[in-house]
Amino acid sequence: MSFFKKLKEKITKQTDTVTEKFKEGLAKTRNSFSGKMNDLVARYRKVDEEFFEELEEILISADVGFETVMKLIDELKLEVKRQNIQDPKEVQSVISEKLVDIYNGAEEQSAEINIQENGMTVILFVGVNGVGKTTTIGKLAHKYKSEGKSVLLAAGDTFRAGAIEQLEVWGERVGVGVIKQGEGSDPAAVMYDAIQAAKSRGVDILICDTAGRLQNKVNLMKELEKVKRVIEREVSGAPHEVLLVLDATTGQNALIQAKTFKEATNVTGIVLSKLDGTAKGGIVLAIRNELNIPVKFVGLGEKMDDLQEFDAEKYVYGLFADQVEKAVE
Repeated sequence: MSFFKKLKEKITKQTDTVTEKFKEGLAKTRNSFSGKMNDLVARYRKVDEEFFEELEEILISADVGFETVMKLIDELKLEVKRQNIQDPKEVQSVISEKLVDIYNGAEEQSAEINIQENGMTVILFVGVNGVGKTTTIGKLAHKYKSEGKSVLLAAGDTFRAGAIEQLEVWGERVGVGVIKQGEGSDPAAVMYDAIQAAKSRGVDILICDTAGRLQNKVNLMKELEKVKRVIEREVSGAPHEVLLVLDATTGQNALIQAKTFKEATNVTGIVLSKLDGTAKGGIVLAIRNELNIPVKFVGLGEKMDDLQEFDAEKYVYGLFADQVEKAVE
């Protein structure tokens, strides 16, 4: 049975709004990627070296990442040889299976958020300005509040004009409190105040915003380290998550940002915003394979509930929905 057939059966059993969101959110990538794949398959009668060379270019153009593409092509060649695949059409199903394997086969790190069952969970958000960090924080606060948890926000981005007000707007929209100080104040002091407030209110989840840009990269990283130290001192084992927000539409620049933040702080997961706005959704695989950091959430639209927990199979379904739905044994 082909992987498309297996995936179709699994997706059919769990048809839900989340699956549809992945399908809709990855439409731009799917239309671009599938169009090129269908064209490639139509032009070749057999799977040969030239076929793989063109496939390599298609994957790189989808921002899958050079290292990941090389690994994928090598594994595809072995699998094609092992299964004695001659028809290029059959390669698409093998590609989808290998994409899931590559994502899930990286060194094991949980894609689930490390929520503390007995006590407060502290989630620290990092990322450069303009990637959708504040919006993501608002949507995540909405998610947890909808699940019945009490949430508090810490306005730690005190350097960007309007950042505190923007977070307050989200707090009002979602119905959660925001701890703040004045513009230009010490972010570490804001974190201290927020933690004390969260403790006194018995809050389940404290979500902390941070600055995205200071005078230079060194200053930014030093500020993040200071904030992290305060959190560690005040709450045992915190921060429980350090989530880096990356803008999917920036492609390889997102990968560069991830490497920089990974060097400076212990990033535990990626939130890939604006995945619905790019035709290069392959960046998910590049981040996972080259940085070994799990993608924990993806932004699949503008609505409040369009921030979704990442799922490798639903992601691959989003990339190959048309072929999966046509799958026959």
